[in-house]
Amino acid sequence: MASAHLTLIGKPGCHLCDDARDMIGSVLAQLEGEASAPEITFEERSILDDAELHDLYLEDIPVLLINGKVHNYWRIDPVRLRTALLEVS
Repeated sequence: MASAHLTLIGKPGCHLCDDARDMIGSVLAQLEGEASAPEITFEERSILDDAELHDLYLEDIPVLLINGKVHNYWRIDPVRLRTALLEVS
């Protein structure tokens, strides 16, 4: 079975990060139990806790990575995320 690891990079108090988290949760809920969906894990990382992430993404948060590669900055498009997750192999 395919797998996808999602990493949301943001910081506390970031309203766009809150919106991204909610959108990711909605997409993951829609995919739950769908036969073609990969096994998905999700984690959040804060730029305040990691100097390297801070330097890389300070102006771009929230950032969503899928399997370590940037999928999106700022706003999460649910259709685009769903499509990307279903295409993971």
